[in-house]
Parts: sequence; structure tokens; C-alpha cells
Amino acid sequence: MPRQVTFQSQGIKIAGNLYLPKDTQPKKQAAVVVSHPGGGVKEQTSGLYAEKLVELGFIALTFDAAYQGESEGLPRYLEDPNQRVEDIKSAISYLTTLDEVDPERIGALGICASGGYATCAAQTDVRIKAVAGISSADVGELWREGLNGSLSFEDLQKGLQESARQRTREAKGEEPYMTNWVPKTAEDAAALPPRSLFAEAYDYYCTPRAQHPRSTNSYVFRSMDKLVQFSAFDYVHLISPRPVLLIAGTDADTKYFSEKTIEKAKEPKELFLVEGASHVDLYDVLKYVNPIAEKLNQYFTQYLVDC
Repeated sequence: MPRQVTFQSQGIKIAGNLYLPKDTQPKKQAAVVVSHPGGGVKEQTSGLYAEKLVELGFIALTFDAAYQGESEGLPRYLEDPNQRVEDIKSAISYLTTLDEVDPERIGALGICASGGYATCAAQTDVRIKAVAGISSADVGELWREGLNGSLSFEDLQKGLQESARQRTREAKGEEPYMTNWVPKTAEDAAALPPRSLFAEAYDYYCTPRAQHPRSTNSYVFRSMDKLVQFSAFDYVHLISPRPVLLIAGTDADTKYFSEKTIEKAKEPKELFLVEGASHVDLYDVLKYVNPIAEKLNQYFTQYLVDC
């Protein structure tokens, strides 16, 4: 069982799970921060990958983002990309304080939105010696343009206007207005293209497959203006000479994020494609997760252990 821990991120108490290998080592060990998708919590896919990493001999730390899960922060369920990046940097800081961890051998792994957040953190936090993303997405581009450019400029402006109105209402004492990350019902999900991100995300987050009481499928609507002004991958070239690994399914409608980012990145870099997998398949489908774990073992061993 992981050790329950807490650390501070810009004055907010963050709740984490620290996974330590069963076999104690006489020397300090390599560690990886694993961060969850937007709308998720540490007990879901990030916890699964942390379990895989600890089985492979790495120390792993998962945590709930500020405003979410068991972490503190008000208003609840605010999605603040800059805070999410700081949470990852603060998790790195926490690991450097542990006797078991070698501070020169720390990596970061993010899934979905956190694939973008972790990559963004690594652009300027050189303590991250290797970064990897699974089904990575730039939430800024998603909220500005929609998936594959599906959002019109007019609809973007309408959303920003409503976000501004919600800020005004909160200033006058009203409760934050909440909206949903993924479809609310199976019928709404079925109306979307099969195997698309949001259709499959409903099945992951809103059914017994991965449903969790602290993953509520809700976020504060006015998060939109914070999301729209964020860009995850603009300075990915700054990570070099540290390595970047992006992992995506060949059938994922978000694969283009990984492809574009790898093109912009400098060496060492790698795009690892999982044949036949969709975006959400990589969250928990073991026939895809297990080879990804093998790849992560090779990658983090090369750059955190054998370096």
C-alpha cells in the first residue's frame, strides 16, 4: 500500500500517495512523479502507472491536483493549468527532501492533460531529468480550438464571455457555476463518434470501470479563461539535452498533439506509438498498459538509473 503524504504547492496542501519498492536499497533511488488527467484523481490511471513503476523498482509519487480530490484549495474543482504545473514542480521539491530519493534522478510522467502539464514543467524545471507523456494533450489548444480544430472562433468568444460573467457573479457572492468534463449520460456519450476521446472518457470516469467518488466529472466553468491562455508545448525545445518520450495510441484522436510536439522537440526525443489503441485505452487496458510499462522501464532506467 502507498504511504499517504502531503506537501505544499503555492500555499495549498496537496495530498499524495508515495509508492516505495518492497526491496529496500542501500543507496538513494530514482523516483518518478506521476500526475493525473484533467478531472481525474490519484487513485485512477496515475495510480495504476505508479504501481507499475514501483514494481519495476522505481519510487513513484502520485497526487491530487490543487482544488481537486483530497487536496485543498478553493473554489473546489477549479482547473488552473499554471497551478497544475506548479503542483508537479512542488512534487519534485517534495521528493528531493526524502532520504530514499536521489535528487539527481527524478523524472515526471503525465497522462492526458498532465502529459501537457508535465512537459511544460520540464521545460524550465531542470530537476526533471526525464519526462514522459501518455495520451498527451494541450488543454489550452483544446479549449481554444476544440479537438482537431472543431471549435469556431465565435463559440470560443461566447465561452469567454460566459466565463467573464461567472467571475462577476462570484465577486457578488454567488457560488461557482459548474460544468462537466465528459458527457453526463451514456446516451450523450453514444451520440459522439465511436472511440473518440470524450465518448470513451465517459465509460472510464462514469461507470464502474474507473469511477471514483472524488472524481466528480465537474469543474468550475470560469476555468475556461485560464485554460485558453495556457500553452503546454511552446518551449518544449528547452528540455534538451534532457529527454522527452511521448506515448500515443495509433487510433487516438489526440495523437496529433504528440506528433506535433515531437517535431518541435530537440534530441533526445521519441514518439512511441501503441498499435490499435485509442486515447483512453492507454489509461487502463492492460494489453496496452503492460507494453507501455516496459517502455517506461527502459526509458527511465536509461535516463535515471544508468546515466
